Amino acid sequence: MNTIYTILMMLGTLVLAISGSLTSMEKRFDIFGVVIIAFVTAVGGGTLRDMLINRDVFWLVDSSYIYIIIGGSIFAIIFRKALDHLRKILLLFDTLGLALFTILGAEIGLNYDLSFISCVILATITGVVGGILRDVLVNEIPVIFQKEIYATISILGAILFLLLQYISFNDTATHLIPIFLIIILRLLVVRFQISLPSIYKREKVQ
Repeated sequence: MNTIYTILMMLGTLVLAISGSLTSMEKRFDIFGVVIIAFVTAVGGGTLRDMLINRDVFWLVDSSYIYIIIGGSIFAIIFRKALDHLRKILLLFDTLGLALFTILGAEIGLNYDLSFISCVILATITGVVGGILRDVLVNEIPVIFQKEIYATISILGAILFLLLQYISFNDTATHLIPIFLIIILRLLVVRFQISLPSIYKREKVQ
């Protein structure tokens, strides 16, 4: 397993665990609930990905990811009071997780010789499913289904990564450029409240 792959896996797991922990603490979950939401957020996308391609589920094979999730939960609990702008911090960790796991999913798809479109789908599943499960469990409508261009950003990042791989671009840059693209686009989308058009018309207030 190459170094970049390992770094993406561990860092992505950590930041999504922190994201899940912060969300659950906003909802006033107890410590057990915080850890469960952190766990589901961190491994949800990767677990579904591995099941779809008949691959050993990563956190069952390597228990170090479980300890990373627990460590991320403890970090979030300890430093929660120091996080003055909780929403901004949550957005940052959520965005980092989206970027890291999207590229990781695309790379795994390539390693399994999947087609271009299948790699993009696998990347998107890896990037967004953990966040969907987190939002459902804390009784919120998942971001992917409303407000922001969330999955679209994941798709664009995956496509760029695959194109850079196709032209045999520098390996480090091939990973970092799409990651930064996803982060920048997500922050811009949130900052300017960009969203896909809704099929429903807003009702006029009487």
